[in-house]
Amino acid sequence: MQYSIGVEYGLHCLVYLIDIPPDSTIGIKELSAFQGVSETYLSKIFSKLTKAGIVTSVPGVKGGYKLAKSPADISFWDVVEAVEGAAPIFQCKNIKNNSYLCRDEDYAACAKASPCLINLTMREAEDSMRNVLRNKSLTWLNEELDRMLTPQSRKDTREYFANSNHV
Repeated sequence: MQYSIGVEYGLHCLVYLIDIPPDSTIGIKELSAFQGVSETYLSKIFSKLTKAGIVTSVPGVKGGYKLAKSPADISFWDVVEAVEGAAPIFQCKNIKNNSYLCRDEDYAACAKASPCLINLTMREAEDSMRNVLRNKSLTWLNEELDRMLTPQSRKDTREYFANSNHV
């Protein structure tokens, strides 16, 4: 299992949207140039983020994107779910019910008597991972970046977007 790079691009781009003034936006052109990714690819990611209610799309010449809610209310899991979907990673096919022990019994009785421990364990692991991602917000990410990166690096990034055509 591996998340697509779209999750990473999405999270990076969302951090850039944190510091723009409330009545401003950042365009896909600026975001894609800064990230070094195609506008088409980033547009597909932002279409998913818009549909999930994470960003708002503003049409027009000065249009672009802005956060649809507070960065504290946008978790890593929200972005993963928007870009990748909500389907479980592990897809149990109940192959235990094909075993010798379940073939001669009533299927429902067999399934009820012996839940698939593999499925239960995999779901438990997924739930743990999702909870970690739910507990990390864009605010947390932004604060960590402020702590870890040089002030000049953060200033340069903010100035890049402040000087773009949309902000």
